Amino acid sequence: MLNQPTLETLKALKLHGMLKAFEEQLANPELQTLDFDERLGLLVDRERIEQDNRLMTRRLQRAKLGQTAVFEDIDLRTSRGLEKSLVASLSSCDWIRTHHNLIITGPTGVGKSYLACALGHKACREGLSVLYQRTGRLFYELATARGEGRYLRVLKALSQADLLICDDWGLAPLKDEQRRDFLEIIEDRHSRKSVALVGQLPVEKWHELIGDPTLAEAILDRVVHNAYKISMKGESMRKRLAKTLDLT
Repeated sequence: MLNQPTLETLKALKLHGMLKAFEEQLANPELQTLDFDERLGLLVDRERIEQDNRLMTRRLQRAKLGQTAVFEDIDLRTSRGLEKSLVASLSSCDWIRTHHNLIITGPTGVGKSYLACALGHKACREGLSVLYQRTGRLFYELATARGEGRYLRVLKALSQADLLICDDWGLAPLKDEQRRDFLEIIEDRHSRKSVALVGQLPVEKWHELIGDPTLAEAILDRVVHNAYKISMKGESMRKRLAKTLDLT
């Protein structure tokens, strides 16, 4: 069969999209009636789609988002302090491309993490790299890396993502080593990459959270002044769901 070497070559070159599309053309007599340039165009389009999907899958795997969240599923009907215009603007991901930050605050259960992960997912779809971290675990990993001689390597990895999402920010006051670590992270990203901080404490209490006045001022100066801010409110969505299911 004259087409078999072509199929094997496409497979060897890992052009899986073109391979599938070519097999479909061979199996469909109607497609074989198309002109050469039309058939070639279908092969190239299929390969582009396949490669985009593979890259998207890799970006999501590397992001390790804390929740399976999609921007289109964000509930904007429930009154939670979400401005539709701002959320729509953030969905373009231009704030990440221009190296702005995002601060999402509000009581537990109102959907802060979901919103952050949905925006992270949208960023992956837009071809941007994302990394999700729970802040407590992030500090633990940095402390471990310092003891194992991997500290600078871990900092470099954190600095490379277009968007770093730090969830559960502010659950406990920072220790001296933690606030210095966080300043290193923010300094590496300042005016180069974006960070999203997600937590319960309002920004006004962050000085007290960070502790050291000098380091607090240095951190907040690099994060807050060029950040979009979303202050969510309302009843816990988990509690509301429990009521709907008659679990309370």
